[in-house]
Amino acid sequence: MQQQKIIILDFGSQTTQLIARRLRELDTFCEILPYNRFPADDENVIGVILSGSPYSVYAPEAFRIDLAQFRGRVPVLGICYGAQYMSHSLGGRVEPAGSREYGRANLTEIDTNDPLFHGFQKDSQVWMSHGDTITALPPGFHTIASTDHVVNAAYAADDEPLWGVQFHPEVFHSVQGTLLLRNFVVDICGGRQDWSPANFVEATIQELRSQIGSERVILGLSGGVDSSVCAVLLNRAIGNQLTCIFVDHGMLRKNEFHDVMKDYDGLGLNVVGVDASDKFLGDLQGVTEPEQKRKIIGRDFVEVFNAEARKITDARWLAQGTIYPDRIESLNITGKVIKSHHNVGGLPKEMNLKLCEPLRWLFKDEVRRVGRQLGMPEHLITRHPFPGPGLAVRILGAVTREKVRVLQDADDIYIRALRNYKVRLSGEEARRVLAAGVPADMQNGEIEVSLYDQIWQAGTTLLSDVRSVGVMGDERTYENPVALRAVTSTDAMTADWAHLPYDFMARVSNDIINNVKGVNRVCYDISSKPPSTIEWE
Repeated sequence: MQQQKIIILDFGSQTTQLIARRLRELDTFCEILPYNRFPADDENVIGVILSGSPYSVYAPEAFRIDLAQFRGRVPVLGICYGAQYMSHSLGGRVEPAGSREYGRANLTEIDTNDPLFHGFQKDSQVWMSHGDTITALPPGFHTIASTDHVVNAAYAADDEPLWGVQFHPEVFHSVQGTLLLRNFVVDICGGRQDWSPANFVEATIQELRSQIGSERVILGLSGGVDSSVCAVLLNRAIGNQLTCIFVDHGMLRKNEFHDVMKDYDGLGLNVVGVDASDKFLGDLQGVTEPEQKRKIIGRDFVEVFNAEARKITDARWLAQGTIYPDRIESLNITGKVIKSHHNVGGLPKEMNLKLCEPLRWLFKDEVRRVGRQLGMPEHLITRHPFPGPGLAVRILGAVTREKVRVLQDADDIYIRALRNYKVRLSGEEARRVLAAGVPADMQNGEIEVSLYDQIWQAGTTLLSDVRSVGVMGDERTYENPVALRAVTSTDAMTADWAHLPYDFMARVSNDIINNVKGVNRVCYDISSKPPSTIEWE
């Protein structure tokens, strides 16, 4: 049975990935493509979704396509700009809204007989985000939903499978948005909902065995979720044909090299652990410029990894834990490469390695679900993202063993506290956490999770070039401050600072200052991305 797919044509919206994530949560396979890259020869396409866009349909730089390439062939759903462009190009009228329509709204009028709105409740909350609005529909179209301020909040064609909504069903603020997408994908497009972790594992194992045969594979492990799940999946498929290389550059979290190696041993993986901390820390001596630090670490990693890889003389494949957002970010909507995620780590061309990326179609939450399907321990699956250069980019200034020790100790107290502190969530926040794949049982509309599971990423930064005065006992101290960071996000493209409880912050600050020699002040970073980044360097 061939894999059905929904094609999402990206017109540049910040929430295009969210559309795909919602469809995957409906066990439906989908693919995001630039707006001008519709696969006309793909017979597995069962529907098309047109995304939002930062542009007005009248803007000279607006992205335009010929709807005829799929109109009449498969059902089409336009979202925000997609709805406005479809209406405009078919003879409707789109005009400035007067004031930007942004934020929560309620559907005061809904045609629940239309298949797109089956099961909807009156006054269902949705999320608007547009400067133009549809003031007149094309001939042969009719309104199926309105708000107090937007008459044509949703529309449908009279005699063909075309729909448009001027709100964003993919965001959590649209309370019944997932229902709308399900109605489109399952009821209208006929989706089988057969995209699941179990099916993915079974199909991918067969694909890997066919692709690799009896040849050997090298995989660089980082200890993170993606590479770990990739390793376990490959191990399930080809067993001892896989050799993993885990390089310790000396700037991992406290005890991380030992703990992760123990985890990998328990998973039955063939892992070569390389302690190269002397080389990395030696080459970083006296270096303070952040980009130079990253380049040195990247160069050293390639050298160490290549030296180990060359020992496996019969290897023919290099495996990577590349996931779907990496591939999406590699192309902009014109199809031009803007950021490479397929660098094979500088391996010499004479090694003639072929690339294997078994997770290339998965989002992060799907990777975690696959990990659970493979029986991996939960603490490996729920690990936060961690920068490749490690703590080197969380030490402002030159990196030394002593600074790494101070930061490891402070960070260990912080991360352990996040794991141990439990919170109860409900409403949109609970739905967001559950959608990210965090295992939790809903009781009376609430879930209980740790602070660690509630947030996307957390870490500690050592301001090693800054010293502040403090008092411990009756003595004056002159030591370094640390800054704690915790953010909520769905894909790290944007992030907001996490509103951690005051009692938690007070306890962590007290524990760090009392137990970490070299730190006498704790700060909390309340900057969002943008304009700030998640890491300080």
